[in-house]
Amino acid sequence: MQTLAIIGGGLVGASLALALQDGACERGWRIHLIEPFQPGHEYQPSYDARSTALSWGTRLIYQRLGVWSRIAERAEAIRRIHVSERGRFAAARLDAVDEGVEALGYVVENAWIGHCLWHALDERVVVRDCPAEVQKLQPAEGGYRLTLADGRELDCALAVLADGGRSGLREQLGIHVERRSYGQSALIANVSPARAHDGLAFERFTADGPMALLPVRDNRCALVWTRPPAEAARLAALPDVQFLAELQQAFGYRLGAFRQVGTRHLYPLALVEAEEQVRAGLVVLGNAAHSLHPIAGQGYNLSLRDVDALSAALLASPAGLGDLAVLRGYAERQQRDQLLTVGFSDQVTRLFGDSAALMSTGRGLGLLGLDLLPPAKHWFARQAMGLGTRAG
Repeated sequence: MQTLAIIGGGLVGASLALALQDGACERGWRIHLIEPFQPGHEYQPSYDARSTALSWGTRLIYQRLGVWSRIAERAEAIRRIHVSERGRFAAARLDAVDEGVEALGYVVENAWIGHCLWHALDERVVVRDCPAEVQKLQPAEGGYRLTLADGRELDCALAVLADGGRSGLREQLGIHVERRSYGQSALIANVSPARAHDGLAFERFTADGPMALLPVRDNRCALVWTRPPAEAARLAALPDVQFLAELQQAFGYRLGAFRQVGTRHLYPLALVEAEEQVRAGLVVLGNAAHSLHPIAGQGYNLSLRDVDALSAALLASPAGLGDLAVLRGYAERQQRDQLLTVGFSDQVTRLFGDSAALMSTGRGLGLLGLDLLPPAKHWFARQAMGLGTRAG
């Protein structure tokens, strides 16, 4: 029996276990899902729950995995996206109707996605080592040897690092990363507007950094507000009334007055890419492989496409789980998607982060052209929907 160890039981790791479990059962593989934090057995809704924007392409993947109908119970559809720049008349408007789909994407609480994924796992195939932590990972004959914090050892034919952007195991293995700081921090919080959002998402660009306001259930909006680090820290420390007043000034009154804000969190922003994503018996996945700026909402959706491609490659091959040729083939097939998605996210962020007058004028013309030219709008919409590298 071959063993696959997924180190990190978050959304990416749990999705990979789900994508592989039926094929693993047929092939006699055993999957170990190793996660330091014990997930709750029952979902507990919270005003302050963190959310993720799932693209239309991600919905299609989760439908194939048989879990979308459950996720959709608490998904808020993004039916329209309004892209604008503060102080400029031009704007771009994307509409699901124009793309012939039910929604451009969905916003779902992370805890609910995790709850749905973990409950869909087959305990006969997927061993849940939780709570457990891998302290050491080293090459061994036929794969890798994991040493857990409690002293246990586990040998596996394939180890998948899905333990996040600050992966200590990635560093332990000497896998270098390229890091490009944006010189910004993201302030993330849930806010409640006076008016119904009606599935409308906003991407708003200001001289100090972009902001996104995404529709969430119960007429909340998930705010991602990028600012210089010192300014973001100041905003995070403001009393609620003052914070809402400054948010109102930056965003305007398209949703009426903001009435409530929840707990605020700060995250320094950088584009991080691992220089190696595969070795014999090893795959680096999720944020451990690439962490993107959150404003374009591409990071998790790209990671799930990686999961989809990796599971397909493993299940289609008669070779062993950690076969280097199979893993390299997966990495090569995903390279174009990663390059395009990372490039799209990075260029949008840098373009709208440049406050020079000429660049600002060009952006205004670009937004106007995007709104007036159907082919350009369709291309932009497909990128947002996670379909940029697919035919159609």
